[in-house]
Amino acid sequence: MLIGNAPCSWGITYPTGNNYGWQQYLDEVAAAGYRGTELGPFGFLPKDATVLKAELARRELTLIGATHVHTFSDADTMPEFLATVADLAHLLASLGAKHLVVMDESNAYPHGQEGVLDPEGWRGLIAMVGAAQKVVEGEHGLKLSFHPHIGTAIEKEAQIDRFLADTEIDLCFDTGHHAFWDQDPIGYLERVYPRVAYMHLKNVDPAVRARVLSGEISVSDSYRAGVMCPLPDGAVDIQSVMRLLAERGFTGPIVVEQDMAENAAETPLQLAARNLAYMTGISG
Repeated sequence: MLIGNAPCSWGITYPTGNNYGWQQYLDEVAAAGYRGTELGPFGFLPKDATVLKAELARRELTLIGATHVHTFSDADTMPEFLATVADLAHLLASLGAKHLVVMDESNAYPHGQEGVLDPEGWRGLIAMVGAAQKVVEGEHGLKLSFHPHIGTAIEKEAQIDRFLADTEIDLCFDTGHHAFWDQDPIGYLERVYPRVAYMHLKNVDPAVRARVLSGEISVSDSYRAGVMCPLPDGAVDIQSVMRLLAERGFTGPIVVEQDMAENAAETPLQLAARNLAYMTGISG
């Protein structure tokens, strides 16, 4: 299995203003031992396909795909969204990547609360992702997946079930985001496996999660407290996840993501290398 990583593991969530430049990110993700990377925020890595292809090849990296965040709660943004996914799909296809993942923007909802859409808002979200599927899959030949995410309108199992029933789009399944609310990621993955095209691997610190569930701290504070911990250290049995994927013959991308705690003792490079060593021990 090709196991990749992503710029978000280096704290890169916007195209500019990051602590790491794109050259340093590519150097470090390769140095950590990965052979695949996501694109990151559109514009962080070069948009010039010729330049990016050469930079990836120089480091023996493969571009796996991209994850794009959009404000699906605002139906008026559909033209902008479709134009962006068309540009993304064109770049990805030109570099041999086969996947584009989209997810809802958590910052669009009241701070620290679960995202909620009224019936009109839900119809708008379904319409946008359906239109994107036609662009990404019909026009560019890539696979579009949707990523359920903490703090958005699609994060709990009932919401994911509803989304799967209302669309033909498959999931980017994230073990950490699913486990955040004390849901069973392995049980759910088994149930919806035919609709899973892409995997994000994260883990959850059960002690920090308990503080969220009890109301002691907010979702945003939990991130700073390190709720998304290194893969070997959390509540999710990542070994069982990998065994399930191997038994089912999963061929989609597997991307390790590591959200950084406020006072993390390890650098992104150190964490990425430790996570990969753990993954290699499982899958090898």
